[in-house]
Amino acid sequence: MKNTLLKTLIMFKVILFLLFTALVGSRIYTELLSKGKIYTIQDSPTERVAIVFGAGLTRSGLPTPVLRDRVRTAAELYFSGRVEKLLMSGDNRTINYNEPAAMRDFAISLGVPEQDIVLDFAGRRTYDTCYRARDIFGIQNAALVTQQFHLPRALFLCNHMGVNAFGVAADQREYRKSSLIMWQIREIPATLTAIWDVWIRHPLPVLGKQEPIFPETTTTE
Repeated sequence: MKNTLLKTLIMFKVILFLLFTALVGSRIYTELLSKGKIYTIQDSPTERVAIVFGAGLTRSGLPTPVLRDRVRTAAELYFSGRVEKLLMSGDNRTINYNEPAAMRDFAISLGVPEQDIVLDFAGRRTYDTCYRARDIFGIQNAALVTQQFHLPRALFLCNHMGVNAFGVAADQREYRKSSLIMWQIREIPATLTAIWDVWIRHPLPVLGKQEPIFPETTTTE
């Protein structure tokens, strides 16, 4: 009986160790892959399109402060001539929750012309946004606009799904330490899930007809 309990305890500890290693290792791995691929607005390379990731809405349907920072960063890239188009990607699975439309409205209020804003209504998570950027919108190269904590995972996903991408950090304010800690903790399992999806599971997001942003550069591959 004692031997059985001891073996069970050892196995439990081994499983916990392997899980911890996988979780932390995945985050370190994507951080290393992102080195040299993350820029500020001022030193960002030029690219034709910037992908802006959703980050939630308030109860009144307006972009959260984090999401406003992402849209504002994308707008500044646009006004500086570093990008031509903005792809606003977010969740719109219910009629009362429309991230892309809220992102578009905020961008327009900042002065971005509506004709240079493209909406992806099925960017329910980062994986879906990167997948659809390639398969629906024909994007082969892009600037990814999101906060620093999110960029390693976003870059990993897009670059491993055929979108040659670099990141532009949208950290436009000093965020609360509690929020930063929460975001970093959340990224650990999210990053492991991203690696699992890309390398093993290959889930299909919501798809539909192709809507290439730049038809002249779209391939059929």
